[in-house]
Order: sequence, then structure tokens, then C-alpha cells
Amino acid sequence: MWVASSTASVLRPTTVALGKFDGVHLGHQRVIQPILQPAPNKDGEIARGGDEANSPQNSLTPPPRELTYSTVVTFRPHPQEFFTGTPRTWLTPLDEKVQQLRSLGVEQLVLLPFDKELSALSPEEFVDKILVQQLQCQRISVGQDFCFGKQRQGTAKDLQLIAAKYNIPVTIVPLQTHTDNLSDSGFVSLPPISTSLIRQCLESGDIKNANLCLGRPYTLFGVVIQGQQLGRTIGFPTANLQIPGDKFLPRQGVYAVRVYISGETPDVTIPQLILGVMNIGNRPTVNGTNSSVEVHLFDWSGDIYGKQLAVQLIEFLRPEQKFASLEALKTQIQQDSTIARKILSGEC
Repeated sequence: MWVASSTASVLRPTTVALGKFDGVHLGHQRVIQPILQPAPNKDGEIARGGDEANSPQNSLTPPPRELTYSTVVTFRPHPQEFFTGTPRTWLTPLDEKVQQLRSLGVEQLVLLPFDKELSALSPEEFVDKILVQQLQCQRISVGQDFCFGKQRQGTAKDLQLIAAKYNIPVTIVPLQTHTDNLSDSGFVSLPPISTSLIRQCLESGDIKNANLCLGRPYTLFGVVIQGQQLGRTIGFPTANLQIPGDKFLPRQGVYAVRVYISGETPDVTIPQLILGVMNIGNRPTVNGTNSSVEVHLFDWSGDIYGKQLAVQLIEFLRPEQKFASLEALKTQIQQDSTIARKILSGEC
């Protein structure tokens, strides 16, 4: 997939899905669907895009092409980060976003530099300068709640009206909800799926509904680094993960997890799946002060230092707590592991 950090290197003409797309959740996927190209045939007649120079996600040179490029257009930095000056953590940092968009069939990701000049554009100027002149946009898809232009003055309906002047059709995708059978007495409808809702679910430990909104398990990617190796002393060795600093971490506590080693995912033909429990927190029982992410892998004894793990969160088991002794901690981990095995055996 082609990743462009400015409009100067965009592959044109384009069909565009506009938004922030943090999480690439089910609602985002519905917004993206209208701009996707048909799959290439066996002769590769519908070619994929090439690469922007120095972008690790891309190829070398874009092939000539007559069709439009299915393009997701988003902003970097996040507008909220630009206006507040506060760094933001992401459900899907850039590498993860690229992976998810590629799996959907998106051919190009454009990261519009969100700066003072861009933020000052009126809705009409944004359509004319960015979508028409710089992206040569042929079709647009946005969510029902999409806003754009100076001070978010433009709505999805405004975009539809402005784009019509250039004969560009705009698809407005309704907000998506999901209904979860939370009790035997009936169904409970959650608010529309959104990045904010997913973050709230993760912050509260509601992994089930976060995963339902995403359409996949929330996953932490991290490289195994040297830890204090205290887990070995009580019979529960753990893999200490170094998580990217811009990754959004869920509620501190213990989780039942599925783990894929060396970046393998369920998309791999024969992935190496290991079940386990994960702790996010400061390890108060051993007077820890820094937050860490540690995974105990069931029935595993191999060397995984330096390897990347993809840790899928399946269920929140309990908050982190301080125990009176290492023996009490060991007993609790045994209980956590037993519960996690039962949960995960029902998942697999």
C-alpha cells in the first residue's frame, strides 16, 4: 500500500474515504467500503499502488494506471493533538493502521499534515484545494458525523453540496451500532460505534464490547525485552513487552489473552498460537514503580527474547492488586490461569 505524507506524492486520481480512522473499527470499515476497488484478476490487471520514497510500508515505483486509487485520507498529527499540544495515544498507531487498511483492500493512505494553514481552510477551500486540485478526487465517502474545515464548520451534508458543484458524488454512511445480548431477559443496544466508545470500553476493562466494536480483538504488539525475571522465582515466567509509546493501553489489571509470536496473526496460514494471561500495571507486590506489560504463556518454555508478540485481549479478569507475599501472588496467578484457560478454551 502506498503511504503518502503529503499531497505532493499522492497517486491520482482518487476515490477518497475521509476521517481520522483511529481503530479502523466496524464503523470505519463501512465508510471505507464504498471507495474500494474490485480485486485484481489472476493476471493482475487491476494493479496496486507503489511507494512513496523512504516509506517502509511501500513498494518502489507506482505502475501506470487508468483506474482511480482507493484512498483513505486522514490527518497527522491528530487535530486534537495539534490544538492542545498534548501527545495522543492511538488504538492503531501508524504501522497498525497501515496493516488494517491493507487487509481491507485500501490502496493508498494519505496523511494530510494538519497545521495552521490546513486548519484555517474553509469547507469550500478544503474541497477545492485539497480534494479537487491536489487529490483529483472522483468520489468521496464519509461518516454521518464527519466535520471539516475551519472550526469544524462543515458537515457531511455540506460536503455533499459543495462536492456536487464539481460533480463529485459523496456517500454519507450512517453511524453503526451493534446490539449485544447481555442478559437472558433481552437485548441491550450500545451507543453508535466510535473511537471514543472503544477507548471508554478499554479504560473500564469492557474488552468484550471493545472487541465487538472493532470487529476483532484489541491487540498489543511488543518486543520481548529483559525484565527482572521475578516470575521465574514463583514458577510463572513472563515475557516483558516493550510497547510503542503511542499505543493506547487499556485498564491496568489481568487479562486472558491469545498470543502470536514474531508478529504472526490469525491471517497467517498456520499461525503459532499460544494462550496465556497478561498483566498491565506497576507490580505493587514487588514494589514496582514503572508500568509494565507482562505475559505468562501457558505450556511454553522457548526463548522469545527479541521477538515480537501480538497479544490479543479476550477478557478482563481482575484489577491489579497488592498481595501480602509472593506466595499469595503465586496462588492468585494460578487461579487467574485456571480461569483464563476455561475462557480461552471456549474461544478457540
